[in-house]
Amino acid sequence: MKRRFQGLNETARASADPLPDGVYLVRVDRAHYRWHAQKPFYILRLVILEPRELAGRVITGRIFCTSKALWKLGWFLRDFLYDNDLLGHEEVDEKALSGLRGVVKISHAIVNGTSLLNFDGFAPASQWEELSAAPISSASRSSTEEAAR
Repeated sequence: MKRRFQGLNETARASADPLPDGVYLVRVDRAHYRWHAQKPFYILRLVILEPRELAGRVITGRIFCTSKALWKLGWFLRDFLYDNDLLGHEEVDEKALSGLRGVVKISHAIVNGTSLLNFDGFAPASQWEELSAAPISSASRSSTEEAAR
């Protein structure tokens, strides 16, 4: 019996050729909520739009929804221009997330021998030109300043 798993080929390519740490213009392809007793989270599947040489590649990562981590979910939603009415009602609609565009800064870390992808920062898509031209250290500072708001 054969089973088809969409995106399976991305996992093989990702392990062979990991994305470098950096800043990417992306589109939300899919978002899915996962309940966990201590740390509920959203799994985000983002498709790279820029830089052109990496266009079409997929970034998959988590944004946690604990009370301590809601600031990061809010940052993501604001910068990707999520519907203000839904945000005002404290609602996240997975279908409304699909197609949103924005800038994401990623980094990789190894924890207990497992490689993890971190979302270090977000910005509106309108800031792509400015952020893509800036050195990574400037983007890091920008992300830190944004997180402090």
